[in-house]
Amino acid sequence: MKKITGMILLLVVLCIAIDYFSGHRFAKPVNLENLTRQIALLSIFAIGEGIVILSGGIDLSVGSVIAFTGLIVSLLISVHGVSPTLASLAVFGTCIIIGLVHGALVTKLRLQPFIVTLCTMLIFRGLARRLTEDATMGFGNRFLSFRALGDGAASIPGTELSIPIPVIVLVVVAIIAHFFMRYTVYGRYLYAIGRNPDAARYSGVKVDRMQTASYLACAVLAGLAGILYATYTNSVQPATTGQAYELYAIAAAVLGGVSMRGGEGTVLGIIIGASIMRVMNNGIILVGISPFWEFAVIGTVILIGVVTDATVKQRMAKRAVKQPIARG
Repeated sequence: MKKITGMILLLVVLCIAIDYFSGHRFAKPVNLENLTRQIALLSIFAIGEGIVILSGGIDLSVGSVIAFTGLIVSLLISVHGVSPTLASLAVFGTCIIIGLVHGALVTKLRLQPFIVTLCTMLIFRGLARRLTEDATMGFGNRFLSFRALGDGAASIPGTELSIPIPVIVLVVVAIIAHFFMRYTVYGRYLYAIGRNPDAARYSGVKVDRMQTASYLACAVLAGLAGILYATYTNSVQPATTGQAYELYAIAAAVLGGVSMRGGEGTVLGIIIGASIMRVMNNGIILVGISPFWEFAVIGTVILIGVVTDATVKQRMAKRAVKQPIARG
């Protein structure tokens, strides 16, 4: 709880500082609406990445899956005349297969998650580029109701404010994920596997199934993000859409308190981490800092998170060793 409070305070300080140094452009309604939309989109697939990291794995294919699924939904609807509902179901079906393949390669063949998802990251990026010969896909001026999923907003009755649709989608995803991780036995299994997979296995936990389920959840949420990004931008570029998004997801999860060693993290923490990432990105633009610093900031955030996690774990280990000695 202290960690979450500290992150919220950091987020508040960042917002105040950026608003001041940007000449109060940060607090403008247009910027805030766009920012909350960006936060929601990042949070959705960062939650999936966080679940995988929580179970002791990693998924580097998230960005490529977002581009691949965004391209599929655009291609099916715009070119082949498939209804948006069926196209979306096709995307989720594809993501289920992707998650199962990742899980099988990691749990059955005992391959390193880093290598498996690095390979699929390249594979899906290549498939996305090959499907359209690197051509950009979109919906044009059609399918406005479907495109509202990404760029639409729901008005708040009695006010002039509106809530971006992706924010509503995030709330639903976050509630489901939080309930699963906090109040179900399977959620506790994920934490146990992340802390010590061998101990969890000896305790009767079906480790392989739970790890596969984590990759499945990550792929499905990446597919959902792919649909939302396609409808938000109305432009899917096979070579660049979703590029480095896996780094954003990892950074958001780590910054939000998810341990890279597994077994620790919360949904709320991931959302706050994603908020900090997007606020920093927005601040770089508003304050006038060169956008070339963006990836340097991401790298620094990940490094700080990993160093902090390692430092905390070392201190806890030392305390655990000293306590029995003190009692004796």
